[in-house]
Amino acid sequence: MTPAIQLTPVPPHQTLSLTPPPDLALQGRVRVPGDKSISHRSLMLGAIAEGETRIQGLLLGEDPRSTAACFGAMGVGISDLEGEWVTVQGVGLGQLQEPVDVLNAGNSGTTLRLMLGLLAAHPDRCFMVTGDQSLRSRPMGRVIEPLTQMGAQIWGRQGNRLAPLAVQGTQLRPIHYHSPVASAQVKSCLLLAGLMTAGATTVTEPSLSRDHSERMLRAFGADLSVDPDTCSVTIHGPAHLTGQTIIVPGDISSAAFWLVAAAITPGSDLVVENVGVNPTRTGILDALQAMEADITLENPRQVTGEPVADLRVRHSPLRAAQFGGDLIPRMIDEIPILAIAALFAKGTTQIRDAAELRVKECDRLAVMASQLTRLGARLEEQEDGLTIYGETTLRGNEVDSHGDHRIAMSLAIAALQAKGATHIHNADAATISYPSFTATLAHLCDLPMPSQA
Repeated sequence: MTPAIQLTPVPPHQTLSLTPPPDLALQGRVRVPGDKSISHRSLMLGAIAEGETRIQGLLLGEDPRSTAACFGAMGVGISDLEGEWVTVQGVGLGQLQEPVDVLNAGNSGTTLRLMLGLLAAHPDRCFMVTGDQSLRSRPMGRVIEPLTQMGAQIWGRQGNRLAPLAVQGTQLRPIHYHSPVASAQVKSCLLLAGLMTAGATTVTEPSLSRDHSERMLRAFGADLSVDPDTCSVTIHGPAHLTGQTIIVPGDISSAAFWLVAAAITPGSDLVVENVGVNPTRTGILDALQAMEADITLENPRQVTGEPVADLRVRHSPLRAAQFGGDLIPRMIDEIPILAIAALFAKGTTQIRDAAELRVKECDRLAVMASQLTRLGARLEEQEDGLTIYGETTLRGNEVDSHGDHRIAMSLAIAALQAKGATHIHNADAATISYPSFTATLAHLCDLPMPSQA
């Protein structure tokens, strides 16, 4: 009998062919890979701290590998990423070496944007940075503009807005930057630049974005203060960072796929273990609970400064809801999978204030609208969001992730509820943030593990 999940090589990418088994129900317990945001930051701060940093649970996806490769090229000693513990031999602030080749951030916007803050603050060193085709089309002006206000010297395509970029390191000056968007990448880039800048560097946002950088900078010894009333963060430089031991919790963005899959699949009762539940990241939990999903937090605890819990989700009828405003930055990466939940909710779900999705790995609003329509979904695309009509019957078809990891996995969850076979092209994009996604899918659906040629 042909397996319900089969990966067929389509060089240089792969197609995931999925036919949902009868009587599908997601049961048991599962763990997801380490948090991608925390993985990036642990590598970066470990690289510029003094002494050794030890990291357990590092995400082994392509994006953190890009971060490790970039800092390794600048003289940082990083152990084999495949080990249970990854060690980083920090070189200290201001001591990154000028690389002999172009730094390649791959598909990782976090790597490129955060790294720019550090590179710009290294006087008398020159850096060239680039990424893959997708990253070279994504806007860098949002970090280059405030860095330029600090005195940074950065050149790039289309008026210094697109990679490849050339950075001539220099001594920066502190500023108070009022960011027009709530972006952890913008905020973190400027905080990293402020580490080597004498004085107080402040970033004010329209609403608070995820705060992993603030938590970790404090743990490494930075002098940092947060004013939640004004959504402002201030760092005082120059700083002195010391290597730390970091345990990376499971990524709530990865957990979200299984939360939605179980919520929309009758008979499901699933526990996703060891998930980071940082309140700046739990918008997806708030959204699903607003849709009356049956989700409970079990065994809450603190792990190296981050709140962690096991998430239990049971199938229950969902109801449509309206989402926008300050909730969106807290679940911006989870909106594609939230759209899948909305397809099976009673009523019409509206998602607004999410124009940021148009400048991710692809235009996620346009791609989700086009690919879900191919599966028979009823939805409308707006400039800043989606209107999704629920209680939809999906039918298998050929769809494409457009190289976006979150869309690839969202389409796979949708395919579990479709009638007939769904063929997801470029499904291997999932490895960017969740290398074992297909294996976990096969395990939870009680299917044979597909071979990957």
